[in-house]
Amino acid sequence: MSLFAIIAGVCIALLHVYILVLEMVLWTHPLGLKTFRNSLEKAQATRVLAANQGLYNGFLAAGLLWGALAARPDVLSFFLVCVVVAGCYGAYSVNRRIFFVQALPALIALALVWLPF
Repeated sequence: MSLFAIIAGVCIALLHVYILVLEMVLWTHPLGLKTFRNSLEKAQATRVLAANQGLYNGFLAAGLLWGALAARPDVLSFFLVCVVVAGCYGAYSVNRRIFFVQALPALIALALVWLPF
C-alpha cells in the first residue's frame, strides 16, 4: 500500500474524528448549529441521537486508523467502503453536499489503496 493511500486513510479518519466532536460535543454550540444547519431547539431535541451517530463516526475513525497505520489494505478498504455507503445514504436522505464531504474523499482514498504505486 502506498504512502499516499496511508495518508488518505488517516485524513479520512481525522475527518470522522472531527465529525465525532461536532456530533458528540458541539451539537448545541454555535459551530455545531451552523455546520448542521440546526436551530437550537432542534439540536437540543436531537442531542442524544447526534451523540449516538457521533460514536459510530468514532468507530469508523478507529477502523480507518487501524487499516492505515497497520498498512492493511483489506481493513482500510472495508472501512472506506463503509464511509462511502454512509456518505451516499446521507447525500440521498439529508443533503447532497454530504456526498462531496464524506463519500467522494473516501472513494479517492479507496482508489489510492488499490492503484499500483
